[in-house]
Amino acid sequence: MLYSVGLALYAMAPAEALADPGSPILWAFVLLLLIGVIAGNIRYVALPALVTVLIPEDRRDRANGLSGTATGLASLIVSAISGLLVGLAGMYWVFILAIALLVVTSVHLAVLSLPEPDPEATRAEDATPTIDLRGTLVHIMAVPGLIALILFTTFNNFLGGVFAGLLDAYGLSLVSVQAWGVLWMILSSGIIISGLAVARWGLGRNPLRVLFAANIIGWVISSLFTIRPSVMLLAVGMLLYMSIVPVIEAAEQTIIQKVVPQKRQGRVFGFAQSVELAATPLTTFAIGPVAELVFIPFMTTGAGAERIGSWFGVGPDRGIALVFTLTGIIGFVITLVAMRSKHYQLLSQRYLEE
Repeated sequence: MLYSVGLALYAMAPAEALADPGSPILWAFVLLLLIGVIAGNIRYVALPALVTVLIPEDRRDRANGLSGTATGLASLIVSAISGLLVGLAGMYWVFILAIALLVVTSVHLAVLSLPEPDPEATRAEDATPTIDLRGTLVHIMAVPGLIALILFTTFNNFLGGVFAGLLDAYGLSLVSVQAWGVLWMILSSGIIISGLAVARWGLGRNPLRVLFAANIIGWVISSLFTIRPSVMLLAVGMLLYMSIVPVIEAAEQTIIQKVVPQKRQGRVFGFAQSVELAATPLTTFAIGPVAELVFIPFMTTGAGAERIGSWFGVGPDRGIALVFTLTGIIGFVITLVAMRSKHYQLLSQRYLEE
């Protein structure tokens, strides 16, 4: 529904309004699509909860890896198609394709049979209210370190919003729209390969340790992959970064699936995702103006161009690159601090004792 309204707005809006950064129509259009993306994230609540229901505990980490592979495969296909469509035909056919795929998916889900108790009978036996935020928070707080894990992931997503807001702009400063779409298709293979690796070998005895190790690798990559204006460096860095994403997601899902009672997992996953994923659009909104007003001038005609421009480079693209480098350094430091905190030690101990 949201994308359909977006299509109607796109079709009726004057072309100059959609090209003006100060246009209310453009911002209404962007906001509408971001809300659609957030609504689509319900999938990230349903899928891990279904893994708990359908998959034995000792193989859930591998099933979570396969979930990452499915996500990566979809990303690969969509990146290639959307990049080429935007480059060749604009946003119109992107909307048409997205809406058509959502309709097909909805029809498939309508006829899918799941081995679960009758919902009405379950609700009659369970005194828990349909909406029970307080009860969900009680269950989260009852697991030592779980709220800290959610907050850690939320902070990572705040930083991840930098990628959502600026990565396309940086990539398109190096290559064409069509080449960027094809490149993203190749980069998405990192998610597929990584997800398959998790499905094959699992996450080991302690997924929390794997989660932190993957975060450290990711932030080191983030601080280095734009250090020079090179599309090859960007591609290699993003391929490695994309490869660790399924590992991090599978680790968090596997931990929650084990330490939270099954009947509460849907609510806990929902709370975690609503907090974690809402962080990315907030940063995405904020980072564009910050980059345009602060970092781009800093690396174009400001002190940054004078002091580090001789080796880092100068210009608008180097301003964006500096944002990525600083983001990676901040993420790296926060991850090291989190690893040494008692909250994560308690959560690790709880997981191993379950």
